[in-house]
Amino acid sequence: MSLVRSALAATLLIAGTTGPAPACELALLLAVDVSGSVDRYEYATQMQGLAEGLRDPVVAEALVRGQAVIALMQWTGSSRQDLTIGWHPVGARADVEGLARKIESAPRLWTEFSTAIGEALTYGIRVFDDAPACKRRVIDISGDGRSNEGAEPIDVRPELEAFAITVNALVIRGDDEGLPDYFAKNVMTGGNAFVVTAENYDEYPERMRRKLRRETERQISMPVRSHPIPIRWRE
Repeated sequence: MSLVRSALAATLLIAGTTGPAPACELALLLAVDVSGSVDRYEYATQMQGLAEGLRDPVVAEALVRGQAVIALMQWTGSSRQDLTIGWHPVGARADVEGLARKIESAPRLWTEFSTAIGEALTYGIRVFDDAPACKRRVIDISGDGRSNEGAEPIDVRPELEAFAITVNALVIRGDDEGLPDYFAKNVMTGGNAFVVTAENYDEYPERMRRKLRRETERQISMPVRSHPIPIRWRE
């Protein structure tokens, strides 16, 4: 699908001029950082945290009620992104459990490369070409460092807006006190977007559970804007 056709489809969907609203409330792309700064324990913590977050009763109920679709990608340096789990429809609690098990067992693809957040977001946009028509499109990206390779993430924002894609972030702060603000200013995209902060990977599962609860809440679709004023929500 061309950029013009995809952007037009997204704009029509938000404007509500394409007929009856789609049954799907949410298309959620989980984007997992597997760059060189993430060790084996931290990768496992991310995957387990995502699985347990999806199993949370509040999250699971919201996903089923909204007939959501979920996919998972791994990302690191430029040209190193992978759609590890394609769009998975959630029509029942069994679908949530099946997806959680896939995430828990997903092998890590890379271990020694840079952090290319802009490239990850660009790849994520293409993933939505194959997603069902849903009221909301969201990229849930996690990261523990600033982009140091490839396109700057802020330069990808206009394209994300054109496709009506919201970007929320879970930031593992570590020793970088300014990292949450970096993600808020450069990565977060959309009128309802937010950033959640974990001080370290041990906090990741609980923060992810809270983040998924917020992401799966019913929200009013926002019009596509050239320069959104995001709501910065952090803990």
